[in-house]
Amino acid sequence: MVKIRLARRGRTKRPIYTIVAADINSPRDGKFLERLGQYDPMSAEVLKQIKVEALSKWIKKGAILTDTVRSLLKKHKIQINL
Repeated sequence: MVKIRLARRGRTKRPIYTIVAADINSPRDGKFLERLGQYDPMSAEVLKQIKVEALSKWIKKGAILTDTVRSLLKKHKIQINL
């Protein structure tokens, strides 16, 4: 099963999260299937390089959004076509 979740990058006290499609059994910062965008909580532009088409593709294949990713997309009004 595939989940669309956040993987932490960056440095100490300056995180940058990557939105990825990853297998449920892989670790948080481990191997992933596809990079779908970036979330930078410290930046003016919080969500960067979001691939809406790729997100839709993974959801149609049965991927599950984590609660955090779902709330980020909803908060920034990014529509996913199903």
